[in-house]
Amino acid sequence: MKKAIYPGSFDPVTYGHLDIIKRAAMIFDEITVSVLNNSGKSPLFSIEERVKILKEVTKDMPNVKVDSFNGLLVEHAKKSGADVVIRGLRAITDFEYELQLSQTNRKLCDQVDTVFLTTSLDYAYLSSSTVKEVASYGGDISKFVPPYVAEMVYRKYQKGE
Repeated sequence: MKKAIYPGSFDPVTYGHLDIIKRAAMIFDEITVSVLNNSGKSPLFSIEERVKILKEVTKDMPNVKVDSFNGLLVEHAKKSGADVVIRGLRAITDFEYELQLSQTNRKLCDQVDTVFLTTSLDYAYLSSSTVKEVASYGGDISKFVPPYVAEMVYRKYQKGE
């Protein structure tokens, strides 16, 4: 059984992320979407909220699980039994950074490899930061995220969190 991990902040999950998740789920027997607890960022959603949102938007994908982690990705991958890390690429500018991470991870643990999937052209421009900025000004984010995610994002901004 081939298991893969797709790590990220997913703050919030976008149609671009879901594109990668769906395509990876067709390639691998099991995908674990792993929400990184990145202390260097100030997220809109807590780890628990992001896990809940991801579980909701992937509930119809039987070979997709969702979890969260702290620390080194390769250690989490080993604990999860995954030997592949999935990374999405939107543009050539992503590649240099992602290649560096991939090579570092390979040095840390040579049993874990990285597979890059390019995002569909429909979502190549899209980032979670863009979604949050548009939503913070009351803009329409329905083309960027599923309805459930949009509702959760708007709630956050209405509460002033």
